[in-house]
Amino acid sequence: MCANYLPPRVDQFTSLGLPEPTFDFASEAYPSSNCPIIMDVNDEMVWRQTMFGLVPSWSKDTSISKHTYNARFETVSSKPSYRNAWRNGQFALVPMAAFYEPNYESGNAERWSIERQDHEPFTVAAIYDTWKSNPDQKIIRSFSMLTINADIHPLMRRFHKPEDEKRSLVVIPPEHRRDWLHATEHNIMEFIELFDTNSFTAYNSPRPPKPKKTD
Repeated sequence: MCANYLPPRVDQFTSLGLPEPTFDFASEAYPSSNCPIIMDVNDEMVWRQTMFGLVPSWSKDTSISKHTYNARFETVSSKPSYRNAWRNGQFALVPMAAFYEPNYESGNAERWSIERQDHEPFTVAAIYDTWKSNPDQKIIRSFSMLTINADIHPLMRRFHKPEDEKRSLVVIPPEHRRDWLHATEHNIMEFIELFDTNSFTAYNSPRPPKPKKTD
């Protein structure tokens, strides 16, 4: 399950066919980070600032985002946290340069980066919802990325503990981005598939050491 990814760099946004976002966002995303997503507004693809980890309208606060960053496709229509967004067709795209998963092939958990071989940014399928805080009535938009079973995927089956089910994000290719934002129950399965292994690569990518504190 993807809990950490790298949004595109500023110079990569033009590859997505959209202008650079005009708001600040995390340079590396974790649950509860502010991140850019692509939404459809009046039949136009636009950027929106959102929280990583979906906060349903009934939630008391935003702490649930620590647990709702991924939504299983198999249960997204029935889980209380996600079903409102799913049934209302609140679909979005998450742009990224890479995402990270734990690899245990050495016997220890190692952070690996998964990215396109050509280093171009890509987009993954997501759902979004809005939440209103009390008492200030501040509206927060948030999202969860969809995942599917990847037990047979040559690349994604390499990640997570050996006994765990293998999961993958759903990559939406450029020619289907607008279609995904308008997906319906009648054509949704056209988009839910494992990504092409030949277009991606993976390698060991340890987290940089934290800077030492100085007196």
